[in-house]
Amino acid sequence: MTPHPGRRRAGRRSLVALLAGVVALLAAAAPAQAAAGYRYWSFWRGTDGGWAYQQQGPAVSVPPDGAVDGWRFAVSPDGGQQAAQPRAASGFAAVCADTPAQPGRKRVAVVLDFGTAADSGSAEAPPEQRNACATVVPNATSAEVLAAVAPPLRYDGNGLLCAIAGFPKAGCAEQLGAAAEPSAPEAGGDGGGPDVGLIAGGALLAVLAGGAGWQARRRRTS
Repeated sequence: MTPHPGRRRAGRRSLVALLAGVVALLAAAAPAQAAAGYRYWSFWRGTDGGWAYQQQGPAVSVPPDGAVDGWRFAVSPDGGQQAAQPRAASGFAAVCADTPAQPGRKRVAVVLDFGTAADSGSAEAPPEQRNACATVVPNATSAEVLAAVAPPLRYDGNGLLCAIAGFPKAGCAEQLGAAAEPSAPEAGGDGGGPDVGLIAGGALLAVLAGGAGWQARRRRTS
C-alpha cells in the first residue's frame, strides 16, 4: 500500500525540524567556546617585521645577543598565536642604542606592555609601557633577562609567570568567559559540566536513526 501523501509530507517536515534543531544546538555551542579567554602575560620574540609568538617558555628560551623579548599583559584566547601582541615596536637598536656592548656579555632588548585598564580586570591601573636593555651572561635565559630588568617577578606553584615588575598584584592566568563558569561534575565527565558537543552529537544520531526508520517504513508500505 502506498503511504498517503500527507503522511509522507508530515514525516519529511518532522525530519527537517529535527535537523534544524541539531544545527541550532551546534551553533549555540560555538559562542560559549569563543567567549573563553585568559588574563595573562604572553611572551613574544621581536622580528624585523614585528612580533612572533615564542614557542618556548622563558625558562627554556636563550635569546642571542641582539635579540628582543616582548611581553604583553592582556585578556587573550588560549593557544598563543592569537594572543594580544606588544603594541610597541620590536626593534633592538631603539632600545639598546645607549647601552654599550661589553666583552663576555650579551645585550637583549626587553619590551614590556602592561596592557589596558580593561585588561587589568581590577581597579589597579596598569603601568605605562616601557623598554629596557639587559646586559647579561651569554647563556642567560629569557627568564633571567626579565629578572635583571623588571623585578619583582611572581610565579605560581607550576612555574607559570604571573606578574612582571609586581604587576598584577594578584591573580594568575584567570580564565574568563562562559566556559570559565564551573558547574557540578557529571558522572564520567571531567568536572566541567555536560559537553554540548556530545549532546548535539547524540541528537544527530537520533535524527539519523529516526530518518532511517522512516525510510524503512516507507519501503515496507510502498
